[in-house]
Amino acid sequence: MISILLATYNWPQALKLCLESLATQTDQNFEIIIADDGSTESTKHLIESIKGSHPASITHLWQEDRGFQKTKILNKAIAAAHGDYLVFLDGDCIVQPDFVAQHRALAQKGYLVTGSRVLLNEHLTTELLTWPQWSFERFCSNLISKRLSGGINKYWPLKVKLGNGSWRDYKKFVWRRIKGCNMACWKADAEAINGFDEAMTGWGHEDADFIFRLQHHRIRRKSGSWSTEVLHLFHKIHDQSNAAENARRVREKILAKAL
Repeated sequence: MISILLATYNWPQALKLCLESLATQTDQNFEIIIADDGSTESTKHLIESIKGSHPASITHLWQEDRGFQKTKILNKAIAAAHGDYLVFLDGDCIVQPDFVAQHRALAQKGYLVTGSRVLLNEHLTTELLTWPQWSFERFCSNLISKRLSGGINKYWPLKVKLGNGSWRDYKKFVWRRIKGCNMACWKADAEAINGFDEAMTGWGHEDADFIFRLQHHRIRRKSGSWSTEVLHLFHKIHDQSNAAENARRVREKILAKAL
C-alpha cells in the first residue's frame, strides 16, 4: 500500500481542494497521513468534515505551532504510515486523477522519485478556491488559454505522460528539481536514514537534505517529470530567513561525504 504524507499549515481552503483531488484517484489503494505543523481549529474541522465520506483512510497528526518544524511532523508521519511506499505531498498542491497510479508505476526497489509541479498564478488560484468542488475535467477545459494567459507555467506535461525508463535516472546528486511537495521513497529507506533532519527548522532545503542522504545511502534518484505533475497553488513567499543556514548544513554534509 502507498501512504501519502500530506504536509499542511493553516490553509484549509487549499487542503480541501487537495483532499478532493485525492478522492478522485484511479488507483485507490492508499492512505492519507496529514502532517499538520500546528494549524488552528479550522483545519481540524475541515478534515473532520471530509474524513467520513473520503474513499481513503485519513489520519490527522498535529503538533503545536512552534515555528516552521515540518521535518519533525513529517518524521511522525513516516512512523505512523502503514504503507511500505511513501509519497510526500503538500496541502497547497492539487493532484491529477492518475497521481497515485503514476507514482506506483515509477516505484522501484533501490530508487526514490522526485516529482515535479505546474505553477498556478494568483488569479487562477483565487478562482479555484471559489469552486464548490474540485474537478480536473473542468480545470482542463481551455487549458491552452490558461497557459497563454500565464495561469499555468506548463502545458504539455499535463497532456503527455511518459513511462518508466533509464532516461529518468540521475547519475549523481544535484539540487535541481527537488520538490518536497512531490517526492516518494520506500518507508524502509526513509527509516534507514532516520527520516528528515529535525535540526533543520524554518523554510528551505530540508527536502534536498533528505534526498542527498538517501542517495548517499545508495538509493538512486529517478525523475517523476512528465508523469506525476501536481498543480501548485499560488501563495506569498514563506519566511526564508533560515534558508541560508539550512543550505549551509546540506553543503557541509555533501563536503564531509566527499572527503
